[in-house]
Amino acid sequence: MRKAAISWILAVSFSVAVAADGFAQDRRIPETREQMQLSFAPLVKKAAPAVVNIYTRKTVRVRRGPTLFDDPFFKRFFGDSFKFGPEGESRREQNSLGSGVIVDPKGAIVTNRHVIEGADEITVVLADRREFPASIVGADERTDLAILKIDAKGESLRALEFKDSDEVEVGDLVLAIGNPFGVGQTVTSGIVSAVARTRVGISDLGSFIQTDAAINPGNSGGALISMDGRLVGVNTAIFSRSGGSHGIGFAIPSNLVRAVLAGFLQGEGKLVRPWLGAWGTAVGSDVAKALGLDRPVGVVVETVYPGGPAAQAGLVPGDVVLAVNGREVDDSRGLNYRIATLPVGQRATLKVWRKKRTVEIAVALRPPPETPPRDVTQLGGNQPLAGAVVANLSPALAEELGMDRVRPGVVVLEVPRGSIAGRFGLRPGDVVLEVNGSKIATVASLAKALDGGGARWAIAIERGGRVLSMVIDR
Repeated sequence: MRKAAISWILAVSFSVAVAADGFAQDRRIPETREQMQLSFAPLVKKAAPAVVNIYTRKTVRVRRGPTLFDDPFFKRFFGDSFKFGPEGESRREQNSLGSGVIVDPKGAIVTNRHVIEGADEITVVLADRREFPASIVGADERTDLAILKIDAKGESLRALEFKDSDEVEVGDLVLAIGNPFGVGQTVTSGIVSAVARTRVGISDLGSFIQTDAAINPGNSGGALISMDGRLVGVNTAIFSRSGGSHGIGFAIPSNLVRAVLAGFLQGEGKLVRPWLGAWGTAVGSDVAKALGLDRPVGVVVETVYPGGPAAQAGLVPGDVVLAVNGREVDDSRGLNYRIATLPVGQRATLKVWRKKRTVEIAVALRPPPETPPRDVTQLGGNQPLAGAVVANLSPALAEELGMDRVRPGVVVLEVPRGSIAGRFGLRPGDVVLEVNGSKIATVASLAKALDGGGARWAIAIERGGRVLSMVIDR
């Protein structure tokens, strides 16, 4: 049977009503005027002014192929007048649309990062059709969130209040407000189909609210609101086989949205996020049985960064983290999400399974350290890594790059097209571990080892958790 293609469509809205057990078997015709007039209208009037449309414009370069006017015969008559730009490139404007939510009366707006990615110009249109140019306060690839700012000339704008997304339960009725297909602000309804969805491949810090939404392009960044008119999530994606809605949509929980907003404001445009300094894998049924757990739950710790918050709190390899501040975790993404939603400077209580009993560990939440300093450098010379842009790997840089582990070494940031490093297959994200048997801990040690390569280079790199080796002769 032909396998259907699966695609992610970045956008979200909601439709479909819910029938709870209590009245699934008690269908009745409305008997009073009040019952016939039940409506979401008062809720929409309260929340809709805080949801905005976002239009972006960017200039893209399109490299043209050979044309009739490249023929020498035609050049005798027309010369180069039909060239489109440098080296045969043309430029064109690309427009896109999305949605956003005002979360501060002074003009702070949250949306999806993919909505404004690469934009040269961003325009925010309020519900009353007023337009404002917007600037980017910060954008976070790991959560697919971005914070914008508009100047409302001192006016206090309508903003949505955050709701604790941990209070959301499966079956709760929700509304989505956005701008699907650019037709204008649209309100749809749905229910919460699931919570704490981590294995959906959207972002590595996600623990999404799943809905039965009818999702359409343009709803990305829009509001998912509860029945009290507060923000419970930012609509971000759907799961689809054909490009249309199949009733599986995802929203970024408001607790993570609030943490990213606070992190950017605290860091003045640079996201400050708490860091645990420990990594592990989900507990499977066999591991649970071996450890004496009654069911597969939690994350078994494999690595603890020396001197990090987890190490200082006493967490050790072999411990199983069951919960963070009373909230259960099922896998490493869930653990990362729980830590990411907490404010820097406070403490988190980890419920840990150790030697077949439960203990509690208090962890101080600190940002990842920038140690060693990055020392971003483009390598030169006549050697296999020439042209690559590299930096010292630190916990802070690893956090920015979304790396699962931190180890001493030099990470590759860029590999320019046509460079020697590119021809030898080096990729961004590779970590250089050894050159000719010498351990690489810093950019300086890498440069020194490459300079002394002699007639042969033996290079070991880590890529995606695997160590790869290559031997290159001059």
